Amino acid sequence: MSTAPQQPAEPAAQVTVTLDSCAKEDAGTVLDALHTSFAGDRADTGAPSDAPGAGPTVWTATFDVSRTLALPGGPAPLGSPVTLTAQGGYHAVDRIREALSESFKVTVTGTASGDQEQEATFRLTPR
Repeated sequence: MSTAPQQPAEPAAQVTVTLDSCAKEDAGTVLDALHTSFAGDRADTGAPSDAPGAGPTVWTATFDVSRTLALPGGPAPLGSPVTLTAQGGYHAVDRIREALSESFKVTVTGTASGDQEQEATFRLTPR
């Protein structure tokens, strides 16, 4: 019996998430929470690693929010507030915000809207 290859998510169901100016442990906590809820473009390998050099580190991942895998198991610890930028379709960005709300207090600090997608900036703090 053969199985059909997994089809890539519709673009409207994909959200690109960017985290910067935070500790790698906090980035790992946030990305782990999102990996619990949605399939991502990277393997769930625990805490992200630091990039070599002294410059700032930015962590990015793309998530397919067309299907919820599970909800995070409640509040997650953060060492300090985390700023996350989500870019994708309106409904898809809302799904990311809702999933993050299961683990963190989420404050919308900015949005930029286009025809069919938006960019939203969230400030995440412990609940």
